[in-house]
Amino acid sequence: MNQKVQKIALTGLFAALSYVVFTFLQIKITLPGGDATSIHLGNAVCVLGALLLGGYYGGLGGAIGMTIGDLFDPVYITYAPKTFILKFCIGLITGFIAHRIGKITYSNDKKHVFLWTLLAAIGGLLFNVIFDPLVGYYYKLLILGKPAAELTLAWNVASTSINAVTSTIVSVAIYMALRPVLKKSGMFFTIGKKPE
Repeated sequence: MNQKVQKIALTGLFAALSYVVFTFLQIKITLPGGDATSIHLGNAVCVLGALLLGGYYGGLGGAIGMTIGDLFDPVYITYAPKTFILKFCIGLITGFIAHRIGKITYSNDKKHVFLWTLLAAIGGLLFNVIFDPLVGYYYKLLILGKPAAELTLAWNVASTSINAVTSTIVSVAIYMALRPVLKKSGMFFTIGKKPE
């Protein structure tokens, strides 16, 4: 089976995994105005997908899974478009740092791989910490016309920051554990151009 077909199949698997983790393993916090935020590890699945499959496929898997989670939740349904774009960006940024800059799939140096895996996870999730509350604020204010946008902003910053820290730890730990196993089984993808 060629790599593209495998990556498409695994993108579906990561979409299902991010949906399950986001939907069933979240701690939902109800906010003023009938809004909510949550503590979840959906972003960890998105980052892990980007590390294993590359930014495009990993980001797509995470974005699809969490967007479906939003669509099935009456509180989050209106945020589905925002979720898709932001989660896809987490994957793209993580993949870019890990594979284009750090070239982690071509390195056998554990310290190098760990450092760039960590930097990639931090980069992707830091983007989310900044842009999720910011985009969410303007999305609520301008598109949904919610007056409680300012009240929920601080809660969203707090929950997004907690999610970023836990997702960084979880995704990096799982990637570092999976990497040698995937290499032994021949299921490890080389992503990006080989360094000269």
